[in-house]
Amino acid sequence: MRLGLTQSLRTEQRLVQSPQMIQAMQVLQLPLLELKDQIDQELQENVFLERKDEAERSEAQPAAPEQPQQIEDRLQREFSTEIDQLEARMEPNWRMRSQSFSGDEEDKKLEALANTPGRGTSLAEHLMTQVRTQESDPDLVRVIEHVVFSLDDEGRLHETAEQIAQQLAVPLPLADEAVEVVRGLEPTGVGARDLRDCLLMQLDHMEFVRPLTRRIVEQHLDDLAMNKLPKIAKETGASIEEVKESWEFLRVHCNPHPGAEFSGPPSTGVVPDVLIEEIDGRFEVKSQRGSVPDLAISPIYRNLLQEARNDPKVYEYLRRKIEAAKWFIEAVHQRQNTIERVATEIVRRQEGFLRHGVQHLIPMKMQDIADAVHVHISTVSRAASGKYIQTPQGIFDMKRFFSSGTMSDAGDMVSQQAIKDTLRQIVDAEDKDAPMSDDQLVEELGKRGVHIARRTVTKYRKALGIDSSTRRKHF
Repeated sequence: MRLGLTQSLRTEQRLVQSPQMIQAMQVLQLPLLELKDQIDQELQENVFLERKDEAERSEAQPAAPEQPQQIEDRLQREFSTEIDQLEARMEPNWRMRSQSFSGDEEDKKLEALANTPGRGTSLAEHLMTQVRTQESDPDLVRVIEHVVFSLDDEGRLHETAEQIAQQLAVPLPLADEAVEVVRGLEPTGVGARDLRDCLLMQLDHMEFVRPLTRRIVEQHLDDLAMNKLPKIAKETGASIEEVKESWEFLRVHCNPHPGAEFSGPPSTGVVPDVLIEEIDGRFEVKSQRGSVPDLAISPIYRNLLQEARNDPKVYEYLRRKIEAAKWFIEAVHQRQNTIERVATEIVRRQEGFLRHGVQHLIPMKMQDIADAVHVHISTVSRAASGKYIQTPQGIFDMKRFFSSGTMSDAGDMVSQQAIKDTLRQIVDAEDKDAPMSDDQLVEELGKRGVHIARRTVTKYRKALGIDSSTRRKHF
């Protein structure tokens, strides 16, 4: 065998994604609220990108040509001005000066800031506020703080005192004391090991609790969760009515999730990307273009590109920035057009749903839409991800319209969403004293022309959050 270097030629096809293609795909996948944030970020980072109304005002007032050195001087002045503004806002009396000398626009900003809802208090902050007013030993407070921040969202403590002592390298009695301090804080039930411990802690703080109620929590909590009231009545010697009264007492006076009442991460509002309106008997698709600002290239900087041809470095810098602005504008327009095309095809296929509701939602796959609008299925997936449609039936996630189906006795395809809706209607109308089993639900769906397996009914029932027949039974 001979070793050496050789050269060879071969022909191959390879799909290479340019940075512009990657940016277009990312913009397409953004929900409307995130798109607005992305646009604001691009406006701050790229000085050549402007809102269209600002660009039009700039064109109406053309500026005198600037030389490259003048460009650098002006950018330096703008940077210095921003620094001066930041330093001014750090002064104690900047609010007084801004109210005295600023215009109406600044007043509106301050008013909006003053009326912005404050951040809610977390469970850990609420507990540590109590600790700092009750305890003065710094070593104990340090261990308590570790315990507090070890609680889960429901206020449960899954670590033992021994584990805490080992992690912090502190004596076991100190860890035990810290755990007990946390268990004595408000709301009652924080620091519990499990649900049973949490309920017992709350019952201990009540003036009077029936012995049957405490016994149910101590010995029959699992049976209560499974709705086995007759078994509880038999083993406790109480009547079913007495068991139901204890159950109602626990439901009304106890909180199984004491930490859940405190604020979690802020929720994000749902803003539909597409509006569907019925006009003269026809459904029309309108995208939320008005909520997305129109972007344009700043005419001032476009003129600077012509003036900076004598300086290669400045010219190349300006050209790259302008190209980046153009590609971003194109990505936003492409996103809007793609979503409109996908939504229009969905509306054309789902007219029955728009007029009559979920029962008339027909099965539809993403590949069907992709073939109809002549794009790749991944493009349809990105266009539907996180997007919402406002229809005459309400606001829906765009991906909800895509589902497989089952053939009915009438020869029509029935979507999964329609079957789930029918299943919920059957359960809502059943006799709660004798709820239907999954086998009976299969038979009831069969009477309505839909034949699916029992395991499929079980899967749909769990997806809808419907309990089994044993837990749905009323005594």
